[in-house]
Amino acid sequence: MSESSSTPGRTVGVRDVAALAGVSRQTVSRVLNDHPDVAPETLERVRAAMAELGYRMNNAARALGTRRSRTLGVLASDALQYGPSRSIAALEASARGAGYWVSAAFAEAGDADAVVSAVDHLVAQGVEGIVVVAPHAGTLAVLDELRIGVPVVTLHSAGHGSRGLSVDQAAGARLAVAALADAGHVRIAHLAGPSDWLEAESRAEGFAAELASRGLGPGPVIAGDWSAGSGYAAVGAVRASGVTAVFAANDQMALGLLGGLHEAGLSVPGDISVVGFDDIPDAAFYWPKLTTVRQDFDELARRAVAAVVGGTDAAAADLAPVAPVLITRDSVAPPR
Repeated sequence: MSESSSTPGRTVGVRDVAALAGVSRQTVSRVLNDHPDVAPETLERVRAAMAELGYRMNNAARALGTRRSRTLGVLASDALQYGPSRSIAALEASARGAGYWVSAAFAEAGDADAVVSAVDHLVAQGVEGIVVVAPHAGTLAVLDELRIGVPVVTLHSAGHGSRGLSVDQAAGARLAVAALADAGHVRIAHLAGPSDWLEAESRAEGFAAELASRGLGPGPVIAGDWSAGSGYAAVGAVRASGVTAVFAANDQMALGLLGGLHEAGLSVPGDISVVGFDDIPDAAFYWPKLTTVRQDFDELARRAVAAVVGGTDAAAADLAPVAPVLITRDSVAPPR
């Protein structure tokens, strides 16, 4: 450490960096704010001085000076479910890649006061845009009534709203049903997600649409709650329905269903074929390995960050639905 380094206990400032680098404070400010008019050798000298001094940029001070916080807000509910939690992680990684940080706030789904408070908190942080991980219609209804003042994009909104981004849930459900129908199944049930989730609604619509497009009669719909426990509890209804195949609206419910069918003495896929949705990391290790629909959360996050960074004039293509992909494994076979 050179003699120009700061003394212990004192915060290193722009003045210290300028003195060590032999430049003006204005030049240091230009480097901090990514100004293009800085010579490469000067840029390198300033960055070397920052590294030697252990300089840490004060983001709040930078925001005051540039009116840019380089921070995006994330408003989320139901963050313990796989889709939302995976999306939040992908959003942070995508934001970091674009040179932004993430500030997160959580609100109980359907609690209007909590949603308003969370938005107010993020706006007070000076965020440049907000990504709302909003799988519930109630959350979107509250947002529609707010004048937020920064670009807003919603995820997991299943096509609801003009600034909504989602994996094409209905198309994913149709891929799942098609895999079962192509294997020869004509009696197919749907183990559905909670009715207040927009994605569960879209997956149920895709299930019905694919059956109808193939001239197959409506299949039974069995209510679930996303948990493996609800899949396990659905075994009785599945057996009573007389179906030979089940499309489960997520992989956790498929897991519970696989376990319950095994306990009931039924073979998968010998007696009943099963397809899930999400392709969680464990799906390839279920017994049998689960055929499922993969969602590209990384691409979803990339488009969301691009949309809010681009502001209200972001290209419409950025908001196009992300295409799902069927992952074929061992849980589907022709009916006996």
